[in-house]
Amino acid sequence: MSWASIENRYHDDKVYDACGLFGFIDTTGLRQGGERIIAAVTNMRERGNGLGAGFAAYGIYPDFAEHYAFHVMCRDEQTRVELDGYLRKHFAVVHDEPIPHRHVQGIIDPPVVWRYFLFPQSAQMVGRSEEDYIVHQVMTINSQMEGAFVFSSGKNMGIFKGVGHPEQIAEFYNIQDYQAYLWTGHTRFPTNTPGWWGGAHPFGLLDWSVVHNGEISSYGVNRRYLEMHGYLCTMRTDTEVFAYAADLVMRRHALPAEIAAAVFASPLWDELEHMPEEKRRVYRALRQTYGPLLMNGPFAIIIARGGEMIGLGDRIRLRPLVAGIKGDTLYVSSELSAMYVAEPGLEYTWMPQGGQAIIGRLGQSLKLTLEPGLHATHVEKELSYA
Repeated sequence: MSWASIENRYHDDKVYDACGLFGFIDTTGLRQGGERIIAAVTNMRERGNGLGAGFAAYGIYPDFAEHYAFHVMCRDEQTRVELDGYLRKHFAVVHDEPIPHRHVQGIIDPPVVWRYFLFPQSAQMVGRSEEDYIVHQVMTINSQMEGAFVFSSGKNMGIFKGVGHPEQIAEFYNIQDYQAYLWTGHTRFPTNTPGWWGGAHPFGLLDWSVVHNGEISSYGVNRRYLEMHGYLCTMRTDTEVFAYAADLVMRRHALPAEIAAAVFASPLWDELEHMPEEKRRVYRALRQTYGPLLMNGPFAIIIARGGEMIGLGDRIRLRPLVAGIKGDTLYVSSELSAMYVAEPGLEYTWMPQGGQAIIGRLGQSLKLTLEPGLHATHVEKELSYA
């Protein structure tokens, strides 16, 4: 009998801790090419199985910085023409073109991928804000137009994803040619949901993007709550709820990332009893108000939007998440090795506590609060700002 058969005596081939995620933000706004994110995510290739990979990049469209960049995928050219007509009816389209891509061995039957730079016309919004109008139209297209999906819809950013290993998707989209101050990447090992182009990570809405490792066992409750607020989950995967939840609580309800983290990974009830009174009242109110957005199950995520990157893990650390700093750049990853591939000269690395948000923002310098005599590699500590 082989060692593998002994270790897998129950014939359970499901991988519970796979998927690799990586992200970094240069808080000075300096834009960097895609080579580092490609190398970092490819270093975690064994965490995926070729059924999904992707990248999100911020600051890549300076010539169209004030326009919404719609990245769309369509089943065929006829579907794209139909989508084109819909977009021109509901938006002012200033430029459109195929998303630059190339043939890559191993990527089979890719969809038509196109990008539009557009903005809403005031007469079309009917009392909605620009952002709410974009959300409404993305939800309408993704739920009602068969074979067409808007998978990226923010300003001066873009998501690039598909079915393949990280290096294949990077080559397909020419990721090395883009310059961004904030990058995130993902390699996927789907367990409960299908591997398909729309279901690859990152997931996006407006300028939000989310990469995720884990399973959201509260997906049904989370989804129903979000549907009450106008969001429609159509991508056949639990990760989608994170992108919409971030938009709801941080854009529409204006909660800062530090508080939003307490919504998604709330302290346990018995932990609340040991908090100072003022803090206890706040966290109890959050739990009572946003209970349906508590994300149960093991997870590690990176949430990004223009100017901000947030790393967060579940309360009891059932999925790996590490962080590091070099100068003005913050790194978050599933593995320490991937961070050193991207930046061999890391100054500090550490493991965040469960439920502790690690946040990097444009224009805010980074520093670590350390206990005397301890290095960041030896102690879990909170990231703060100078």
